[in-house]
Amino acid sequence: MEQALSGVKVLEYCNFVSGPYCSKLIADLGAEVIKIEEPGTGDEARHRGPFPGDIPDPERSGLFLYLNTNKLGITLNLESTAGKKVFTELVKNTDVLIEDTTPGTMNNLGLGYDSLKEVNPSLIMTSITPYGQTGPYRGYKAHHLNIYHSSGQAQFSYSMSQNSNLPPVKGGGFLGDYDAGLSGAVATLAAFFKRTFGGTGQHIDISRQESLISLDRIDIGSFTNDTSMVERRRGMLGGLMPCKDGHVVVLAPQQHQWEAMVQMMGNPVWAMGEKCRDEFARSEHAEELQPLINEWMLERTKDEIYHLGQSYGCPAAPVNSTADVFNSPQMKERGFFADIVHSKAGRLSYPSASYKLSETPWQANRAAPLLGEHNQEIYCRRLGFSSEELAEMKTSGVI
Repeated sequence: MEQALSGVKVLEYCNFVSGPYCSKLIADLGAEVIKIEEPGTGDEARHRGPFPGDIPDPERSGLFLYLNTNKLGITLNLESTAGKKVFTELVKNTDVLIEDTTPGTMNNLGLGYDSLKEVNPSLIMTSITPYGQTGPYRGYKAHHLNIYHSSGQAQFSYSMSQNSNLPPVKGGGFLGDYDAGLSGAVATLAAFFKRTFGGTGQHIDISRQESLISLDRIDIGSFTNDTSMVERRRGMLGGLMPCKDGHVVVLAPQQHQWEAMVQMMGNPVWAMGEKCRDEFARSEHAEELQPLINEWMLERTKDEIYHLGQSYGCPAAPVNSTADVFNSPQMKERGFFADIVHSKAGRLSYPSASYKLSETPWQANRAAPLLGEHNQEIYCRRLGFSSEELAEMKTSGVI
């Protein structure tokens, strides 16, 4: 079935999360993505769990399997002269190249944007790095932990806590790396859209740090214009709170939201006093008022609080576990989880897509590739190498 990006050709030279997620989002829309991995070792994500049965296997990593559905997979050593030539041949028939090497790496290999656009002037090249292609931090290496904190994202988690003595924490898993991949996909599709309507190819510079900063709109904007806002928000009532069967998040910083929460709680007498007259008074007396809100929450379940919040217009949400989400009747009705069969990992359920396109729907066209699974198809059938040449390239470490 035709998909939104059917016919678009993408080359991915990325590792771990941000870059592979960027190209996965595009592959899920129907583009053909060829993933390039290092011979022998492959993508780092192959060696990170979870693994079915807790048995490590580079072909059965849940992280890799999710990030690389709907892609073809080949191996290629770009450090070799022959590998560079093959890469250039692949670029000639590519719409988009997504790469996540350290700034300067592709140029040093002779495969930077200025060189590649000579063989493919319409090429869109998206480079995803920790801090971008320019600036004093351009060459810094960084893990998810570094990026999450250097972006200020952890401050949001800190502000949600009722205990101001707790240190900031990073988001679970690789949340920030996925956000950077999403930024990369949006920018890439924007550039492709422009090229489709008469534009040219271009180089896209994605900073993982800036991708996360862009999500801190309220915090960054508040601090830039009024540093006192940061201190006032630390006294905000509600936030993450325990309830009868887990936790909920209730946000009520604005007056109408506060009034909705008070109505939801049955208009308790203490909420009518001077200590609650406005945001500033409530912030000043937060340590005294917060336990009263907590007490009300502890007497009710997540589901009760959520539906009461909905009925009163109070922003309240349950903190769902993975099991809660997977078993949600909403998710089941929309068919959000889809089964995909992998030759090594077997049949597993995967999150599908966060959108529903009526004419060009999401499809699970193929499971994540085995390491070098499509070498024969790409090198022999498309580039014209013989089986003997392919065998020689493997022996010499080119693929």
